Amino acid sequence: MSQKQIVQATINGEPVEFLCESRQSLLEVLRDVLRLTGTKEGCNNGNCGACNVILDGVLVNSCLVLAVEVQGHTVTTIEGIAPPKGLHPLQQKFLEHAALQCGICTPGFIVSAKALLDQNPHPSEHEVRHWLAGNLCRCTGYDKIVRAVLDAADVMSVEAR
Repeated sequence: MSQKQIVQATINGEPVEFLCESRQSLLEVLRDVLRLTGTKEGCNNGNCGACNVILDGVLVNSCLVLAVEVQGHTVTTIEGIAPPKGLHPLQQKFLEHAALQCGICTPGFIVSAKALLDQNPHPSEHEVRHWLAGNLCRCTGYDKIVRAVLDAADVMSVEAR
């Protein structure tokens, strides 16, 4: 029987403490222990991007990170993207551009796009497409998603002034 470990981290700006087994992925703990179900399980092997989160400013597949590895670190999930009131510009633009359908991939795309815009507030279309290449969508098509990200970047740059 595996012994559980106590992990302390900051998740979506809040200090969190949880118990987990050393073999449990961050994805499992987010969904099953912390009940943050916005992060989706797609492939469970790092190929689809549905489970993307931001770990200390770096985009990662939460299915490939052990939960014990986030001890003392900061994690942002889709639940941590929106401001207290309203939607983040990325979320708003995904709605306006109809850049979502079934919703399985949407959180991963939004988190990925947020990580991109944090690093590069004015990406080109090519840079957006390259950055989002690790995210798979079977429903919507990528053009609407790329347009939504570019439009959100424009809105965010105006808001930053």
